[in-house]
Amino acid sequence: MMKQVQQMQAKMEKIQAELEEAQVEGSAGGGMVKVIVNGKQDIVSMAIDPEVVDKDEVEMLQDLIIAAINQAKQKAQELQTEKMSALTGGLNIPGLNLPF
Repeated sequence: MMKQVQQMQAKMEKIQAELEEAQVEGSAGGGMVKVIVNGKQDIVSMAIDPEVVDKDEVEMLQDLIIAAINQAKQKAQELQTEKMSALTGGLNIPGLNLPF
């Protein structure tokens, strides 16, 4: 039993490392704003097309940034769920969540 727990713990540590290295992209405005988030939902980078930068359109730019971040974070959450499902065989085990 303890050996199984240790194996699962080692697999979880491996998944956490994979998630930290994994990257997903969220975009908005037809790709004018792009945000890269790692599998732990940390923002890694952001790119803004210079065409969308207009002092009279700051509110629109803010909305695009928020939309891109939210999309990227959603993709990262889906990646976490996918990786955890692989570990648990698709079972939803209460309390067995990655510590984020």
